[in-house]
Amino acid sequence: MMKDGTQTLQENFHLEDFIPYRLAVLAKAVSTAFSKAYAERFGITIPQWRVMAAIGREPNCTATSIVEHAAMDKVQVSRAVSGLIDLDLVERRADEEDRRNSFLSFTRQGRAIYDQIVPAGWDFEERLMSIMSAEDIDDLDRLLSKLMDQANQL
Repeated sequence: MMKDGTQTLQENFHLEDFIPYRLAVLAKAVSTAFSKAYAERFGITIPQWRVMAAIGREPNCTATSIVEHAAMDKVQVSRAVSGLIDLDLVERRADEEDRRNSFLSFTRQGRAIYDQIVPAGWDFEERLMSIMSAEDIDDLDRLLSKLMDQANQL
């Protein structure tokens, strides 16, 4: 405490109450919980699943588009793609117009696994959100959108 009885700003700061920290911890907890639906069964990591989700959304996409849409950095995407290629779940095809780029798509096995994980994802989301009313879910969606917009502007 300072001489006048007030606490310094640093003493008032509690990480567990800091919204950015709480959001990060929640995101990691949810991601880890969902990974139980695919990690052990299919042997893929959280970043690999995110890459697969991006390819499922946009077949024949580039690593650059995955970086832009999956909230991952270049190194994470590169490592995840390499691992998925090693697992024979994703294949890479050179871009004939720009040899620096390549297109990523599922192998037959990769598509089959993706098609099994997506329903598990819907089920997981339903169980996760089961504690909320429809109004709570609408409010959460609205608030997350507002926070995302604000974060993108900062």
